Amino acid sequence: MRCFNLPSVHVAAVSLMLLALLLFGSPATAQQVNITGKWDFQVTTDAGSGEPRFDLKQEAGKLTGKYSGQLGEADVKGTVEGDQVTIEFTVSMGGGATIVYKGTIGSANTMKGSVDFAGQASGTWAATKKE
Repeated sequence: MRCFNLPSVHVAAVSLMLLALLLFGSPATAQQVNITGKWDFQVTTDAGSGEPRFDLKQEAGKLTGKYSGQLGEADVKGTVEGDQVTIEFTVSMGGGATIVYKGTIGSANTMKGSVDFAGQASGTWAATKKE
């Protein structure tokens, strides 16, 4: 078996880079996009389409805010983990139905994903930040 002797400078440099990655993560995960603001959604389902508006506030990975659309108005809650977002709210129709939007944040100004209307219908959505 043959051993290679690397100069100590190279070993130290590689060790520092590995330590930095462990402590601070990769550059892609170091910054999380903040989606606080007003968003216009385009929702498409087999039953039709709609254009709801969400006013979201993000604090760390937690979302709060308001929904306004064809289903009325409702308080929303949700999460942001990396580029993944979940937004949910409950409407009073049918004794209370929970609507869940799940998707991917494309940038600080775009998102898209799927929506589940309390197991009664589903569809897709795309959103653009307005403010």
